[in-house]
Amino acid sequence: MIDRPRGLVLITLIALAAVSLSTLGGCQRALFPKKAPRTQFETYDLMRQRYVPLEAPDVFGEPKPALRARLGSS
Repeated sequence: MIDRPRGLVLITLIALAAVSLSTLGGCQRALFPKKAPRTQFETYDLMRQRYVPLEAPDVFGEPKPALRARLGSS
Protein backbone atom coordinates (compact mmCIF):
# COMPACT_ATOMS: atom_id res chain seq x y z
CA MET A 1 0.00 0.00 0.00
CA ILE A 2 1.27 3.45 -0.89
CA ASP A 3 1.73 5.79 2.05
CA ARG A 4 0.26 9.18 1.12
CA PRO A 5 1.31 12.32 2.91
CA ARG A 6 -1.33 13.73 5.24
CA GLY A 7 -1.14 17.17 3.63
CA LEU A 8 -2.10 15.81 0.20
CA VAL A 9 -5.11 13.98 1.64
CA LEU A 10 -6.16 17.09 3.58
CA ILE A 11 -5.86 19.30 0.50
CA THR A 12 -7.87 16.81 -1.56
CA LEU A 13 -10.65 16.70 1.05
CA ILE A 14 -10.77 20.49 1.27
CA ALA A 15 -10.94 20.76 -2.54
CA LEU A 16 -13.77 18.21 -2.69
CA ALA A 17 -15.66 20.04 0.06
CA ALA A 18 -15.25 23.37 -1.77
CA VAL A 19 -16.48 21.91 -5.05
CA SER A 20 -19.49 20.27 -3.42
CA LEU A 21 -20.44 23.42 -1.50
CA SER A 22 -20.15 25.61 -4.58
CA THR A 23 -22.35 23.16 -6.51
CA LEU A 24 -24.99 23.20 -3.78
CA GLY A 25 -24.87 26.99 -3.60
CA GLY A 26 -26.14 27.21 -7.17
CA CYS A 27 -29.39 25.45 -6.26
CA GLN A 28 -31.63 28.25 -5.07
CA ARG A 29 -35.00 29.68 -5.90
CA ALA A 30 -35.56 31.61 -9.10
CA LEU A 31 -34.58 35.27 -9.10
CA PHE A 32 -37.84 36.33 -10.79
CA PRO A 33 -40.81 34.08 -9.91
CA LYS A 34 -43.36 33.45 -12.69
CA LYS A 35 -46.25 34.75 -10.56
CA ALA A 36 -44.59 38.12 -9.85
CA PRO A 37 -45.56 41.10 -12.03
CA ARG A 38 -42.98 41.80 -14.72
CA THR A 39 -43.35 45.56 -15.00
CA GLN A 40 -44.82 48.47 -13.09
CA PHE A 41 -47.63 48.56 -15.66
CA GLU A 42 -48.73 45.04 -14.75
CA THR A 43 -48.74 46.02 -11.10
CA TYR A 44 -50.89 49.06 -11.93
CA ASP A 45 -53.34 46.93 -13.94
CA LEU A 46 -53.54 44.35 -11.13
CA MET A 47 -54.37 47.07 -8.61
CA ARG A 48 -57.10 48.50 -10.88
CA GLN A 49 -58.58 45.06 -11.73
CA ARG A 50 -57.78 45.61 -15.42
CA TYR A 51 -55.15 42.87 -15.73
CA VAL A 52 -55.08 40.92 -18.99
CA PRO A 53 -53.09 37.65 -18.90
CA LEU A 54 -49.99 37.32 -21.08
CA GLU A 55 -51.02 33.95 -22.48
CA ALA A 56 -54.32 32.33 -23.40
CA PRO A 57 -54.97 28.75 -24.48
CA ASP A 58 -55.67 28.21 -28.17
CA VAL A 59 -58.24 25.74 -29.58
CA PHE A 60 -55.84 22.85 -28.89
CA GLY A 61 -55.12 23.95 -25.30
CA GLU A 62 -51.58 25.17 -26.01
CA PRO A 63 -50.62 28.50 -24.40
CA LYS A 64 -50.24 31.29 -26.96
CA PRO A 65 -49.71 35.04 -26.49
CA ALA A 66 -53.02 36.77 -25.74
CA LEU A 67 -52.57 39.48 -28.35
CA ARG A 68 -56.27 40.15 -29.06
CA ALA A 69 -57.05 40.62 -25.38
CA ARG A 70 -54.00 42.82 -24.75
CA LEU A 71 -54.27 44.95 -27.89
CA GLY A 72 -58.08 45.23 -27.87
CA SER A 73 -60.11 48.07 -26.44
CA SER A 74 -58.98 49.45 -23.11
